[in-house]
Amino acid sequence: MAAEGRRSGPGGMLSPVRVCIVYDCLYPHTVGGAERWYRNVAERLAAAGHEVTYLTLRQWDRGERVDVKGVRVVTAGPRMALYVGGRRRIAPPLVFGAGVLWHLLRHGRRYDTVHSASFPYFSILAAGLARLIWRFELVVDWHEVWSRSYWREYLGAIGGPIGYTVQLLCARLPQRAFCFSELHARRLRAEGLRGEVTVLRGQYVAHAGASVGAHLSADHPDPLVVFAGRLIPEKRVTLGVAAVAAALPRLPGLRAVFYGDGPERERLEEAIAAHDLENVVSAPGFADAKLVDDDLGRALCMLLPSRREGYGKIVVEAAASGTPSVLTAEEDNAAVELIDEGVNGFVVPHADPQAIADAIVRVYEAGMQMRERTARWYEQNARVLSLESSLEVVIASYSRGPRRA
Repeated sequence: MAAEGRRSGPGGMLSPVRVCIVYDCLYPHTVGGAERWYRNVAERLAAAGHEVTYLTLRQWDRGERVDVKGVRVVTAGPRMALYVGGRRRIAPPLVFGAGVLWHLLRHGRRYDTVHSASFPYFSILAAGLARLIWRFELVVDWHEVWSRSYWREYLGAIGGPIGYTVQLLCARLPQRAFCFSELHARRLRAEGLRGEVTVLRGQYVAHAGASVGAHLSADHPDPLVVFAGRLIPEKRVTLGVAAVAAALPRLPGLRAVFYGDGPERERLEEAIAAHDLENVVSAPGFADAKLVDDDLGRALCMLLPSRREGYGKIVVEAAASGTPSVLTAEEDNAAVELIDEGVNGFVVPHADPQAIADAIVRVYEAGMQMRERTARWYEQNARVLSLESSLEVVIASYSRGPRRA
């Protein structure tokens, strides 16, 4: 029979949607912003009564039980090392793409919607092929859209143009597209996407019992700088260490903690030793979320010297506790869209340790007034920055898609 519009249930409620979420990582087996987003999306959809399948690579020991409440977890490939030297390997995306194609060719009739991350791309091409048979709705989250120059830098003179071409093919598939920043929405439109691009502003989940600006009762912010994220080259943690060293003469009590782990850990530790900051800067690796939240909540500022960010949720997490952020302006850094200059932080125009140190000192000199401004900024934007607001838009988009009778 011909496709028809999705029917509403009693009281105007949408009928349950059969959704397949496609991403090669699953939180907490791998840790990152996209991993958290898809875990949250899957759990929220399941809690709302939708039928959810999470299609991923296996990241756990064979035979181990993986429990995501209300969600059917299906593997589309074996356990594989995704990174080498901080860069994505080529083999896992190819294996995952083949596994996604095989799954959707066999089971595509089960789904009304296939909702996938754009990266690692081959899974999108697989979904596009399977869609020719089963006509499910394809929804794609474009966390980032890389430029030609960045592809060449990332994969070299041969691999770079190939990667860019694959991205281009994915962008031109029929789809409903979501981005998390205006930067990447503009790039996606420029790549030739046919149809609308919706920008989602919210990924933040407030912790139970948390209150905005919970640490504002202190007389002065703790002279602590906090970094939290994967230790990969793009995060430029060594630049952060150099900035702390440059700020220390003007802020003698300054301390810093760099939470996270990854291929740049050794370079981070070398930078701490080279600047003789062993008693000032610590690098404890990944830590309990409550410990990170507590440090972030009482810190002077959150430091993110990254050159590439698709969203920058850590900026929102910091602001929720009234903590300003210090970022660097780069052509691939979408996190700067979350900064209202001088209100909830500063964007440093150059990746220069002294310039970043100047911004840290400016936050210190602004004192509790800046923390109060940051808390107000979060309160005013809390709704649009919440995961729930984004999920409302995503679920509403499912209702507009075709559904087989």
